[in-house]
Amino acid sequence: MYLAGLDLGTTGCKITIYTENGEYVDRVYTEYPVSRTHSGHEIDANDLLSGVKYVLGEAIKKYDGIGGIGVTSFGESFVMLDENDVPLHPIILYTDPRGQGECDELIEKVGFDRIVEITGVSPAAMYGLPKLMWLKNNKPELFNKAKRVLLIEDYIVYMLTKVAQIDYSLATRTLAFDIKNLCWSKEIFDISGIDMNLFAKPVPTGTAAGNICDEVKKELGAKNDILIVSISQDQVAAAIGSGVFDETAACDGAGTVECVTPVFENYDSKIMAKYGYATIPYVVPGKYVCYAFTFSGGALVKWFVDNLAGKAHNEAKEQGKNVYTVLEGEWNNEPTGLLVLPHFAGAATPYMDPGSKGAIVGLTLATTLRELHLANMEGICYEMRLNKERLKETGIEVNVLKATGGGANSAVWLQMKADILNIPVTSLSVGEAGATGSAMLVGIALGVYKDLKDAASKMISEKKTYYPRPEVTAKYDVYYEKYKKLYESVRPLV
Repeated sequence: MYLAGLDLGTTGCKITIYTENGEYVDRVYTEYPVSRTHSGHEIDANDLLSGVKYVLGEAIKKYDGIGGIGVTSFGESFVMLDENDVPLHPIILYTDPRGQGECDELIEKVGFDRIVEITGVSPAAMYGLPKLMWLKNNKPELFNKAKRVLLIEDYIVYMLTKVAQIDYSLATRTLAFDIKNLCWSKEIFDISGIDMNLFAKPVPTGTAAGNICDEVKKELGAKNDILIVSISQDQVAAAIGSGVFDETAACDGAGTVECVTPVFENYDSKIMAKYGYATIPYVVPGKYVCYAFTFSGGALVKWFVDNLAGKAHNEAKEQGKNVYTVLEGEWNNEPTGLLVLPHFAGAATPYMDPGSKGAIVGLTLATTLRELHLANMEGICYEMRLNKERLKETGIEVNVLKATGGGANSAVWLQMKADILNIPVTSLSVGEAGATGSAMLVGIALGVYKDLKDAASKMISEKKTYYPRPEVTAKYDVYYEKYKKLYESVRPLV
């Protein structure tokens, strides 16, 4: 039997297939178009569904015996369906500017602190409820036809099984989910003027919805029953796929976005909100996770390599090496002396300032490509150390990182993280932690694994642990103290 994870992104979707023993088998990916204008960022729900059916069909065609598929997705966005399950409006992405007025209205009527207390997130226009309120106010002829409102994960689960359920972690991205009582907040829905019965039933992360319905099964060419499981928002799945189940470690997703996801039980909601940390119910009952992240993680490193490292590309070609290997060179374990503010796509936690811009400080005529490349990596590490200190203010300790994603392939970067954050960093065998986490929960739902620990023992293994070196950490400490002043120095200028 094969276990699979279906990941729904804003520009494409992919299904990743594993054996019961956790061995990676294959991946099928496809893209769909995104419409971005000054006034709107949207995806056609039909394009997304077609993309899903394509990757599922290709996987089923190649691998007979897929027992179950877990579904993860990006958050916030939703689909309005009419009585015939036909989408009424394009999917409004979280980056879309619409809904700010409605968010302000919620804050005025419910109260900022009260919203945070109930939902665990700081109110913002990016969440689903303000955008749904915008549709009700501005396109009532469409809104009044709505019979269901489904976020992306539960939309696909529903279209595959005809069961409407949403996992707790994704439900938090509506700005209307009570994270303590694990149910929709009647208080917030009543004030918003939206009927909460439009939404799917909240269920724990990893809840099976049922088998693919006969009509879809026939369309996809499936010969056997395939169980569909509601997993979570993508970052929660990555934490599961990293084997992070308690406070002893945090997941470090070193991908396009650099995201550290710690696990905790107790927290201060006001301090969490102050720094933009969302509190999300976790797969382990009674525990929560949050996201500490910078938008320009691997994206910043890739931008530099793609646009400014032509000489390194030529050198790599001549030597038959990877360009990243050439740029990292023989790292001398010394700080570059440069300070990079990695806000090239705005600032995430702890600032939550989309208007912030990136900066490189300390350049001279002697600065080399290698130093610039390493400085970008340092800047991302400094930003995550800042997050580590802010999390500590809320009562959350990050003492060990389990690293996954493309950035986890760089021994230099992992050692740099250990030195700058002054904690051990362990690289894992899993290439895609989110897909691995999905497959783990699918295996549990099918009875292949007894529980999370059993699933982790089959599907996750550690490669190497990088420990902080006190003498190197002391050198980085000097520059980190300067880095802490960088945002406040640069922000007024841009």
